[in-house]
Amino acid sequence: MNPQNTPDFYTGAPVDPTDLRFRDQFLKDLWKALATKHVLLTAPRRTGKTSVMDHLRDFPAKGYSVISVNVQDLSHPADFFQTLLDAFHDAHPALVRDTIAKGWELLGKAFAKIKDASFAGFKLALREADPNWRQNWRLHGTQFLQRARASETPILFIVDELPDMLINLAREDEQCLREFLAWFRTQRLKPAPKKDSLRWLVGGSVNLSSTLDERGMVDLINDFEDVSLPVLDVDQIETFVHEMLQSRGVPHDESVPMRLITRLGRPIPLFMQMATQDLYRRWKRDGHPLTGADVDAVFDSLITTSAARDKLQHFYSRISQYYAEPKRSIAYSLLSAISLTDEGETREKLLVLTERMLADAGETIPAHARIQLFNQLLRDLENDFYVAETEEDIYEFASGVLKVWWRKYYA
Repeated sequence: MNPQNTPDFYTGAPVDPTDLRFRDQFLKDLWKALATKHVLLTAPRRTGKTSVMDHLRDFPAKGYSVISVNVQDLSHPADFFQTLLDAFHDAHPALVRDTIAKGWELLGKAFAKIKDASFAGFKLALREADPNWRQNWRLHGTQFLQRARASETPILFIVDELPDMLINLAREDEQCLREFLAWFRTQRLKPAPKKDSLRWLVGGSVNLSSTLDERGMVDLINDFEDVSLPVLDVDQIETFVHEMLQSRGVPHDESVPMRLITRLGRPIPLFMQMATQDLYRRWKRDGHPLTGADVDAVFDSLITTSAARDKLQHFYSRISQYYAEPKRSIAYSLLSAISLTDEGETREKLLVLTERMLADAGETIPAHARIQLFNQLLRDLENDFYVAETEEDIYEFASGVLKVWWRKYYA
């Protein structure tokens, strides 16, 4: 590889679309799915979902206009449409001004306000164009999509972290959540996707189906094509490590990539990037060819760095945010128990621990309900990428890095 073409290490921001690797076939398949369907893209946090979405935005299929938003902090459909319209205006101002806004009173008022130099921007003008946005979100949302369809321009809406927004909305107004999901489903199905010029790609690091299933609303999203971001395979990781080191002139023996793979566990790209960057820095500091022992030293120190701790802490704190009691306390205990094992824990022992915790908490639910709670919790921990069934009825941390970190700080 030419050193000038070597991608940077990405240990914070998403990978720049021009540096995205190992995803060519997946991107082709994703565009093929979007040709006839709406897509739900799922992936663990820090595994490259946003990087894939950014690539779709920057390198759209022929003819598509792409609008991409992150809705993680939103909590109402009115906020959703204001954010979507604002992003549409930023990405395609001429299309919004000359086509979408034509004959639409709401946008006419917004553009009139923008002419006032005191206005900070389009989104503020949009909010003030209707003081009753929260009551009128259905009207404005419907009109927006009608005008988008009338533009005869193929449009892909990318909505990242939608599950977070739905959880926020459920906490604020669960009835509004149901109304929004029902309205949104109707908009996706009428007209049928094959006949519609609009496509939706929604994603999240929180499992959307599980989130809605607990509220009896999973049927409102079952029209999405469920697509999971594939895990990088051994050959891809080995290629990445070799190329990132070789292109920088770093000598290393053949054991280095495989040792990194072993220590990494589930290949979360962020930690793969961080570990490889630390190997490069170690070589620059010490000057000797890298070996498997250097990989071990890098991983042993990685979990104590502030950069890694900040990113790993999310995996711990999100349980308190998204799991209700008693699942919350049980989840922490199950993960702690698994972290103390060498190769994972049996389903039977995890069930015994769950039963004991329910008894200690004074839960008097029937036996079948306790089993159901345990099964749902284990499913959630799998869907949210904490654990994986490595053998039949054996559960292990999906990420080797997360396991070592959890054992050190929380077991």
